[in-house]
Amino acid sequence: MTSPASTSSWFSGLTRASSSSSMAGGVASAPASASLPDAPAAAAKAVVAAAGGRRKHLPGTLFKYGPKSAQVLSRYLEPLSLALEVEKWSLVQPLLSSSYTGYGISSLEQVCVTILISIQAPVSDREYRATLPETAEMIDLAAKMIADDRGMDLMPREANPDAPITAYRYHSLCSYMGDDDMFSSDLSEDQLRQRLGHMSTTQCQIIFSMGDEYVPEYVDKAALVDRLCRALGGAEKVEIEWGNHALSNRVQEAVRAIVDFVKREGPKGWDDPWS
Repeated sequence: MTSPASTSSWFSGLTRASSSSSMAGGVASAPASASLPDAPAAAAKAVVAAAGGRRKHLPGTLFKYGPKSAQVLSRYLEPLSLALEVEKWSLVQPLLSSSYTGYGISSLEQVCVTILISIQAPVSDREYRATLPETAEMIDLAAKMIADDRGMDLMPREANPDAPITAYRYHSLCSYMGDDDMFSSDLSEDQLRQRLGHMSTTQCQIIFSMGDEYVPEYVDKAALVDRLCRALGGAEKVEIEWGNHALSNRVQEAVRAIVDFVKREGPKGWDDPWS
């Protein structure tokens, strides 16, 4: 069965070019221009802190929307932007083809150079969608369409009422070990390391909502976030009690976690162009 994207983890694009970046203080300095990955279907938001490769560039935090409601996700971005401004950082929100409802017709084949990554809401779409009655039938349909070389054709509306979605992307989201299946609680330690382990050389933070409505009740959230952090090579763990998926009910906690991470782990010694 073929797909238009690489079968490796979407995270593989995040550090692919880091070996060619200059090193300063133990972290790779990203070039002034870098392509950004389409969001993972698992709804993780990559907050990428990158210092400009030239002088007179303010460091910036890049916020990429996942495939959930942007209107909900954006609630903590304004206070985050204000808090980062105090630290002389800027907030940038790129709008890619997979932003908002475009996730269903995009793929994972992207390249990005980063030095810091904060992953908010790393949730398994497969495990959530397995709780929906139509999923099993739609997985079978998607597999048949892919086998018939129709992977880029759209699925029926009932497969994904929120946005158009191709057979390939639906299968990637919903099938065991699909391209987007990287945060599921039933993956083995080896499978998690296979998909996330190459990030062990990058400073990472996981912000996990302990009240995430998209995580099935049978999942042990505390155990899952520990396993994800280990698979990422020892990522920093932030558990936000009672937080929902978008952290719209815990805005200030989300802002504090990200700003603290950027301040502690971000590049130092950059030139302020306004002073």
